[in-house]
Amino acid sequence: MAFYRQLGDVPPKRHTQHRDENGQLYFEELMGEEGFTSDSSLLYHRHIPSAIVDSTVWELRDQTTTPNYPLKPRHLELHKLFFEETWAETDVVTGRRLILGNADVRISYVVAARGSPLYRNAVGDEVVYVESGEAIVETVFGALRAHQGDYVLLPMSATHRWVPHGPEPLRAYVIEASGHIAPPKRYLSRFGQFLEHAPYCERDLHGPSEVFVAEGTDVEVLVKHRAGGRIVGTRMVYPNHPFDVVGWGGCLYPYTFNIYDFEPITGRLHQPPPAHQVFEGNNFVVCNFVPRKVDYHPLAIPVPYYHSNVDSDEILFYCGGDYEARKGSGIGPGSISVHPGGHAHGSQPGAYERSIGVEFFDELAVMVDTFHPLELGEGALSCEDEAYAWSWSGRGPST
Repeated sequence: MAFYRQLGDVPPKRHTQHRDENGQLYFEELMGEEGFTSDSSLLYHRHIPSAIVDSTVWELRDQTTTPNYPLKPRHLELHKLFFEETWAETDVVTGRRLILGNADVRISYVVAARGSPLYRNAVGDEVVYVESGEAIVETVFGALRAHQGDYVLLPMSATHRWVPHGPEPLRAYVIEASGHIAPPKRYLSRFGQFLEHAPYCERDLHGPSEVFVAEGTDVEVLVKHRAGGRIVGTRMVYPNHPFDVVGWGGCLYPYTFNIYDFEPITGRLHQPPPAHQVFEGNNFVVCNFVPRKVDYHPLAIPVPYYHSNVDSDEILFYCGGDYEARKGSGIGPGSISVHPGGHAHGSQPGAYERSIGVEFFDELAVMVDTFHPLELGEGALSCEDEAYAWSWSGRGPST
């Protein structure tokens, strides 16, 4: 994050003595990116943050992937992965099911009503899109409230837990990076301020409003990290609760951004996907499509033209509204379309013509474009609509 925030009790100058009312020193922790050369925050702990009393294996849910081979577009129906009788026993951390992944990014989905264990991802930042439901996200920086439509950005190695609340379970679409996730550089000044042409700005980002302190001893934290060239899990036990931060200041912290605060960029002719970009990571981007006025040239065709993303796989998660370009394909809320590099894709038959004269699209979707091929996780293999690949031609290999 580019701009400075400060919460709680911090000393007037960094790296100096900071004591409680009894004269006991607080322990300063620098959480920073890129080896002391990028954004960071200083956190002040009551206890030594390095102290652990146990470390054992945490067996992650199935992380294996299968290549998209032979090459074809796919439709994945995520709402078929979780059932009501399982929600109460599922949490956002251990219950997520891997949908797609490569060395740069992994996409998972979960429906959960149970509070999660304490957790941190030491592989990269996470962006969690809340499809529906509500939750409190307790973090070492403070608590965040997450609602439908929120992106929750959690920095690498920030300890946190998810606590769903309300009558409905939390449906979460999880994007895990192997590195960092940030607003696109073209939206920012050389000093890090959002520029006037950016579709959102600092006022739309909501960080913690106060510190969140918890008590406890022998507290477990699940840590996702790399070992032996793969992603693994470790269960660490801390003698004191890691939520012991009395204050912090810096430019690195978790925050929420609601998709409805994204101001769409429109034009006389169809705007390409970069106009919808909201975040970028290493070798991938995140875009969102929101309700908007569409192309107003008198000869415009508002739905997307057919396109071959020769360098990219295009993954679109449909999470609300009506999808004019996909009518007749079976795609609806809770669907993912997988359009891989090497395949020209676009609107379903008839949508191209029907869109002429349309002035407004009421659609909500989150898109991830990757610059290396994605493979299919066990979740994808469990919820695929096998007929989708043939939906443009109207016939498949068996007809």
